This record gives sequence, C-alpha cells and structure tokens, in this order.
Amino acid sequence: MRLDDFDYPLDESLIAQQPMEPRDHARLLVVDRTAGAPAHHRFDALPNLLRPNDLLVLNNTQVLHARLHGRKSPSGGKVEVFLVRAATNTHVWQALIKGGVRPGQQLELPDGVMATVTATGDTGAEVAFPPGLDVLAYVEKTGAVPLPPYIRRAPTEADRDRYQTVFARHPGAVAAPTAGLHFTEPLLDALNDKGVRTAYVTLHVGPGTFKPVACDDIREHRMDPEWFELPADTAMAVNETRERGGRIIAVGSTSVRVLETAAQKGLPLRESSGETALFVYPGYSFAVVDAMLTNFHLPKSTLFMLVCALAGRERMLEAYRIATAEKYRLFSYGDAMLIL
Repeated sequence: MRLDDFDYPLDESLIAQQPMEPRDHARLLVVDRTAGAPAHHRFDALPNLLRPNDLLVLNNTQVLHARLHGRKSPSGGKVEVFLVRAATNTHVWQALIKGGVRPGQQLELPDGVMATVTATGDTGAEVAFPPGLDVLAYVEKTGAVPLPPYIRRAPTEADRDRYQTVFARHPGAVAAPTAGLHFTEPLLDALNDKGVRTAYVTLHVGPGTFKPVACDDIREHRMDPEWFELPADTAMAVNETRERGGRIIAVGSTSVRVLETAAQKGLPLRESSGETALFVYPGYSFAVVDAMLTNFHLPKSTLFMLVCALAGRERMLEAYRIATAEKYRLFSYGDAMLIL
C-alpha cells in the first residue's frame, strides 16, 4: 500500500484539452477483470456491451460556475473566489480565495455585487453575499466554469454545456462527474430500449477530488467529506436488480462511493443522505458495485486507487499502458473505460 505502487508513466500530451464532439464518440476501453486483453470500442457501442437488466447508476450533480473574479475594496487588488459549498445558510459560503484576504475584507465581484470575508483559516474562508441574493443563480450567470488544473486554457462559453452531464439536476459540485460526460439523450434511450435500466444518485464533488495523496502509506490518507444522496427509488432499483441477478454498474467513482457508503448501513439498500469520506483502495470488499464506467485518472490519485480496488492493480497498470500506447485521451475531457 505504498503510494509509488499507484504510479504510472504519464504522457502529458494525451491530457485532453477539449471535449470530444459528439459526446458519445469518445473511445471506450473495455477491461474484463477475469481474462483476456482489453477491447477497443467507441462509447456509443455501450448498449451492445451491456445486458438487459443491468442497472447503470449515474451521478446527477450539477457543476457550479464556482470561480468568481473580482477586486478587494478599497485597494483594488485582484482576487479570485472559488465557491465550495453553502456554509451556514444560503448566502454564506465556504470558499477558497486567491489574493490574500482577512476577516472583514470587502470584495467587489462581477455585476457590482459586494461580498464580505467573514472568516479565514487553513482550509479556506467564508464569504457572505448580500442577504436576498440568489447565489446559485448569480454564479450561474457570472461565474467561470471551474475546469480542472490540467486543462491549461481559459474556459469558454462552450464549456458551460460540455463540462456538465446531460442529466445534471442538482447544483453543488465544483468538478464534473466526468464518466457521465459521455452520455447523450439518444444513447440513454438506446440503453433503455436494450433493457438496461438507469438510476441516479447525487454526490457534490468537492475540491478534494484534486487533493494529492501526500503520505507514503496510502492507508494514512484522509478524504475530504462530500455531500451525497441516495434516493429511495434508486435504492429500490438497486435492490430489485440484485434480486433478479442483474449487475450494478456505477458510472464514475462518485456513484461507487455513494452506493458503497449507503451499503455500510446494511443491505438491502435504503434511502440515505449525508456526508461521505469513504476511501476505496485495494483490499476493499465491494458490497454493491459489480462493474464500473470511468475515465482515466491521474497517477497516484485516490481515483486511480479506487479502480485498482475494483479491477486489480496489475490489470489496471496494464490497461493504462495499453491506453497510452493506443493514444487514448486522458482525464476529464478524455476517453472512457468499462470495467466488467
């Protein structure tokens, strides 16, 4: 369980800087955990790769346009406010701030909105917006899309649509559940026609998704808590699928963590919500998830450790070696993998 065990040679030229158009034309590497070499497909072949009665569980969180650029008042110094989540009520938010601020600092944000830094600390700050301001509507209009740091360009108007799943419903994430970015409405219809069911969970991805593992023994790492919800109808769909012998296929690490967190309260699954800091790494015993759709992940990341827990470290390292040799596009706007 050493951190270096989860390293692989990263070809940075393969990090996708633009999304694939159309969404479902991304490549799909299919990895069978039991035997055989990975197979190469296109993502829209998915209905032919799954079985009737399989259940896809997708994360319907909606990405906030969380990055606000402004100035400190009265000095005029530049500041960047990266909203994380509502703190105590709808107008006080936890945030990460670049620009050196202190409690009481006034911030002039887009459209002339004045906000106040109410607290600072090692893990960030709290920012109070004017009471009565609809903060979600405000950031939707004026904020910048929070593209990951490895996408080395400024966000464009197109990213407002493309860095969001077509089934996003509940605002609160600061990063997209990227495995879901490949789905289109016609593809979801085709899956339904095949008899593959879909169900939804919510996990609001926090900035901790990009937090590096800093300890040599990965078991000492602690995940940042993130808010999740497993609705009653999704719990019922999972239970029914398991009873009928179908497979539970989690779309992305976030869906894996919601399902496995809820399973800690016992099976069959029940409606559940709260915060999860579940860290899945090799040796973890999966209670619910049978298979997974995922993108490719950074070396030494908790996301790569999670897929190693499901498929085996050696098999994943070999799959990533093949993907690199075949020039698969990596990370958020990149290609996908189906682990069966």
